[in-house]
Amino acid sequence: MNRRLFLTLPLLTSLPTSARAQSDAPDLDRYFTGYEGSFVLQNVRTGETLRHNPEQCRKRLSPCSTFKIPNSLIGLETGVIAHPDFMLRWDGTPKAFPVWMRDHTLRSAIANSVVWYYQRLAEGVGSGRMEAHLRRLRYGNQDTTGGLTQFWLDSSLKISAEEQIAFLSRLYRNDLPYSRRSQEIVKEIMLLRETPRGTLRGKTGSGGDLRTGTFNLGWFVGWVEKDDTAWVFATNLTRGENASGRVARSITEEILQSRRLL
Repeated sequence: MNRRLFLTLPLLTSLPTSARAQSDAPDLDRYFTGYEGSFVLQNVRTGETLRHNPEQCRKRLSPCSTFKIPNSLIGLETGVIAHPDFMLRWDGTPKAFPVWMRDHTLRSAIANSVVWYYQRLAEGVGSGRMEAHLRRLRYGNQDTTGGLTQFWLDSSLKISAEEQIAFLSRLYRNDLPYSRRSQEIVKEIMLLRETPRGTLRGKTGSGGDLRTGTFNLGWFVGWVEKDDTAWVFATNLTRGENASGRVARSITEEILQSRRLL
């Protein structure tokens, strides 16, 4: 497998100097030391695209908790949740993490990746409407046969890094077939950090065994807003010690900082 860097350059003038030619672009292998993974970075205005491990960029994987982005959109658009501070009550049953064992709003549920909140949201949407919305979004393979509360969790729904980029680019531009309000709310709750260089929005996702804390799939997807445009990214890890969303985020932020985007 060729895991070197690939660069698509439809327009050169808007790229940082270090990315204007493939010969000038850094080899990203060092960021993935000990891991098998892929990375896509695309300027939404120019379409300029940086890829690491392009074969894996096209491979469909479970979205895990990155599905909380479209799930939030669907919940808002269907009226199952009314606003970002819409609260659902914890039912008192033990959960994998202490932070999950309390009431949550949409805002706090995405920030703490609270699975039960989004499972309740999906139940409110229902199977028929959920399937229709995945088709409407053209989200991955659109397969919900894994069950209404499980299909995005190491189950039937699959999406590639390239497809994540296409979906997120449309969200950034308010170009999804949903109300502007729903899209703006989701972008608001995706906010992670702001620096003098750029604003980071995104969501992690991890696949593995929560009981033991071992992970074999990690995602980090989102974008950096900088200079009146955005650089949309999707990173995944499929092999390596503790290949989790947290590690995928750390790798992504290192790359973005190296390119002076964050």
